[in-house]
Amino acid sequence: MNLFEKSTGRTLDVRLSWMNEPLSWEFVEESLQIDVPESADFFQDPAGVNVRSSAPFLYCEAEGDFSLTARVDVDMIDAYDSGCIMVMVDEKHWAKLCFELVNQTPTIVSVVTKNVSDDCVSEKIGTAKPYLRILRSGNCFGFHYSLDAVEWTLVRFFGMDAPRIVKIGVVGQCPVGKGTIVRFKRFDLEISSIGDARTID
Repeated sequence: MNLFEKSTGRTLDVRLSWMNEPLSWEFVEESLQIDVPESADFFQDPAGVNVRSSAPFLYCEAEGDFSLTARVDVDMIDAYDSGCIMVMVDEKHWAKLCFELVNQTPTIVSVVTKNVSDDCVSEKIGTAKPYLRILRSGNCFGFHYSLDAVEWTLVRFFGMDAPRIVKIGVVGQCPVGKGTIVRFKRFDLEISSIGDARTID
């Protein structure tokens, strides 16, 4: 089920809602473009310095096990510019999988937050427009990415206490720059039993 299918221009599918709605965004041919403002981020800094819940987050509610997949493209101008998919319980309990500029290189990054954020820099993948996927099985979650939507790589497998209904969606971030543009192609959500969140099949 592609939740972007019934969204056009600045009209959202009735199942979608904004948290931190940006001033400029639109849908074109089932793709969402977000003009991400400066200082936009979700991060609960373990050092207590950078604590933010300000990034544009377009989400729906999902009940039970699910698979969420989106393709992301980011105008990477400044460090940490990124497009992410995220699952959220509340502002202190969430996890995101990102395509992010790290040390001038497009990189897969994951962050799991349980009051404080655990940030993990994973694989450098260059200038591709990767597919990102979250699988939920009970309170187990798997983060995966793919360059072709066929062969998938497990990035992170973790547990998080979560109610049956959570918020899931797409995020655009620009923590240190002056703003950027993030595009998401499709928003494919499947609500079904997931045997093992570490695997795709």
